[in-house]
Amino acid sequence: MRRVLAPFLGRVAYRRWACLIVGGALLMPYMMAGEVATAIWRPTRSAGDPLLSVQPLIFVAVLPVVAVSGLFLPVRAFEVALARALLGAVVEPPPSPVRRTWPERRRTAAWFTLHLGIGGVLSGLALATVPFALWLTVLPLSGDRLGLVDPGLRAGRATMWGPPAALAVLVCLGFLAAGAGALLARLAPAFLGPSAAERLDLAQRAARRLAVRNRLARELHDSVGHALSVVTVQAAAAGRVLDRDPAAARAALEAVEASARGALDELDHVIGVLREGAGRSSPEPSLVDLPALLDAAGTGDGPVARRLGDLSAVPPVISREAYRVVQEALTNAMRHGAGPIEVVAGVRDRVLEVRVRNAVPADPPRRRGRAGPGPGGSAAGAGGVTGDASGGGAGRAGHGLDGVRERVTLLGGRMEAGGGDGTWRFHARIPLPGGDAAGSPERLPGPGEGGNEGVEDGRAEP
Repeated sequence: MRRVLAPFLGRVAYRRWACLIVGGALLMPYMMAGEVATAIWRPTRSAGDPLLSVQPLIFVAVLPVVAVSGLFLPVRAFEVALARALLGAVVEPPPSPVRRTWPERRRTAAWFTLHLGIGGVLSGLALATVPFALWLTVLPLSGDRLGLVDPGLRAGRATMWGPPAALAVLVCLGFLAAGAGALLARLAPAFLGPSAAERLDLAQRAARRLAVRNRLARELHDSVGHALSVVTVQAAAAGRVLDRDPAAARAALEAVEASARGALDELDHVIGVLREGAGRSSPEPSLVDLPALLDAAGTGDGPVARRLGDLSAVPPVISREAYRVVQEALTNAMRHGAGPIEVVAGVRDRVLEVRVRNAVPADPPRRRGRAGPGPGGSAAGAGGVTGDASGGGAGRAGHGLDGVRERVTLLGGRMEAGGGDGTWRFHARIPLPGGDAAGSPERLPGPGEGGNEGVEDGRAEP
């Protein structure tokens, strides 16, 4: 009995039935227009023409009109919502293209026609069979009044089949509605879901969003991580000289304030970009801003020594990425080394070279980590230097070098970073348009060996 009554029970059955009724209701304007057109076409039609002889012809005639209207009316979003809410179909929301494509229009028109056609048929059957079933139910109780319907029909055993026939009619109607609803639920994803081209477009959009988020994560790590490293080093320097050199301590605290303010600005920018519709279009720093970065990165052992060549010819995209490369190199130099930091940047043979180095204590504290060999035969590959920021906790891995290697590789360059011979070194070669960074980066010279050869227009600064 439960199986027999299953089409009538449950939320799914009622919702699918409601979806069919909606389809029949949407078909009614087309049927009324067909009735009007028929009346105009056959003005002499007698009032006694049977209704059933005209309605099927009108139904068949309006289906092409329904299909054509489905090509142009924006019904896809409505039908998707209807299929998900009433049919229980798993339909992925389609993308929102600027212009609708003809394949999408044809699939939507086919579904629109199918929905209205099946819904119209089931709605018409419900309007006809439910009153008929009620009449069959009361047939044995009508007595002589049956003569009003059929003079040859009389109450008695001949009318006792009415209630079972009414039940059979309603059960058949329920099974038809359940089958039609299940059919529409099965076909909805194929007609209303994303096509192969739309799925590809969705995947590309997701990839672009992921790329933007990854880029923001790298920039947040490079900028805010660098600022926090500077804050840590400067705060430690201020604590060491606070009593004997208040002026130096004040300068270190001013550097802490400037770095923290810059980190807040960077964090505000990234949060603004992540917040939908609230992204700012502030210019990103480039190699032009490198002197300010080096000034802010001065340690307690003195300012950052630099030799900067003419960087104005570096293309903007490479210049912005190279700025982040230098920023992360400074962060790792402060994390893994000690003493003054030296930075060399310039263009040679259409190749941008960046070198950063500082001394590593002979007996480094445990918190400075260790240097190990990295891939590609370099002293330490991306992530090959591990440790924590100066003044930070223990065991923090240098994941920033992974991002640096990714930046440099995407620009067609090469890099190496690591420690050896008492010096922590970073060397990157990024080709400019027309240049070639093939070959492994040269070994960086140690302290006192020079190491600024080949940098065009180089100038030493304290």
